[in-house]
Amino acid sequence: MIQYDKILSQFELSIPKMAIKNRSPYSWDYDISESEFLAMLAGELKIGRLGQDWAVVRILEYATYPEIIHTLGYRRLIDGWPRWRKSIRSDSRKRGFDFLAAWIPVHHPELLRDR
Repeated sequence: MIQYDKILSQFELSIPKMAIKNRSPYSWDYDISESEFLAMLAGELKIGRLGQDWAVVRILEYATYPEIIHTLGYRRLIDGWPRWRKSIRSDSRKRGFDFLAAWIPVHHPELLRDR
């Protein structure tokens, strides 16, 4: 019988402590914790070239639509879209956000009001 507890404890001992950080699903390829990513998203932290715009682009590229709206809100998304657009790699995402940025102000301006 395999002793999973023993294997797991040996595996955990071989992982560097920095690799055990609680990571954001949007920064899996960087040594950045979830709290650091959220601080970047809020504009409170910058690490080298990684800052608020980088974090927002990560959200726009990898999050689901509900996650994007929950995280950024309509106002922030519509206001920042012209700045972030050039950094989005997916043409379909660009088309979708282009549509949203044009449609929301005309058809649902109430979503852009401060709450």
